[in-house]
Amino acid sequence: MTLLSAPVEYVPTGRPRISDLPGLARRHPLVVIGGGLLALLIVLALAAPLYAGDPLNMDPFKRLQPPSAEKWFGTDNLGRDVFARTMFGARISLLVGLTAAAGAALGGLLIGVLAGFNRMLDNIIMRVMDGLMSIPTILLAIALISLTAPGIGILIVAITIPQMPSVTRLVRSAVLSVRERPYVEAALCGGARLPKVLWRHILPSTIPPLMVQSAIVCADAILTEAGLSFLGAGVPPEIPSWGNMISSSRLYLAMAPLTVFAPGICLAAMVLAVTLLGDGLRDLFDPRSKRRG
Repeated sequence: MTLLSAPVEYVPTGRPRISDLPGLARRHPLVVIGGGLLALLIVLALAAPLYAGDPLNMDPFKRLQPPSAEKWFGTDNLGRDVFARTMFGARISLLVGLTAAAGAALGGLLIGVLAGFNRMLDNIIMRVMDGLMSIPTILLAIALISLTAPGIGILIVAITIPQMPSVTRLVRSAVLSVRERPYVEAALCGGARLPKVLWRHILPSTIPPLMVQSAIVCADAILTEAGLSFLGAGVPPEIPSWGNMISSSRLYLAMAPLTVFAPGICLAAMVLAVTLLGDGLRDLFDPRSKRRG
């Protein structure tokens, strides 16, 4: 039992330490680049009321104005400050992306662990997940939104539900690959309770892939929100959102290109930052990584 029970004290390798931050930054530049860019966008979004101005104020006499010292990105077709709306629009993308990623990760983790350990429920759960995955995400989100009044809350729910199947399948795959390993069987035969085995052996193995998948879900949720807002099925038009900014300004691209390029570039930067951060964290926290701190 000694050899089999040795892995019971599971400690993931590659865990970062404060004293080794410079070395971690050199070995994992994606974490620094993605995390730094995402942190910058978060700070700009949270501090928007302090410097960006009023994103809702309309001045029809100053519509489609070029950039100036007063209006850094110019004005849109209703005379609203494009810079202010772009900075406030980051709040919607961050709220939707992070909330949808957290909801999909938590729901997918619970359902995936249940499916991986209960063979009777496995087939039922996975057939339901396959059915959800067969429906395009944006169509399912539009269908859910059309059943209720539009709003940020229902938008988050409508984006989270279609994202859960991919997380569930990933967690289930990780659970199936770990539950048959000798040290898990040894722990169960030695009298360890199932919750303790799940917490110490099963869940740690799901963290690296779940982390990467959460970043993918976050990026996809941000793009989905922008797409829904572009189609008029997302947040209400009066709320600054990168999607509805691009939608309302696309007809004026030749006269005021920043009305489209400003939210578009910010949207691309946020998606890139989340993707790079997720990929870097996968390498940083993966227990099977051969890199050493």
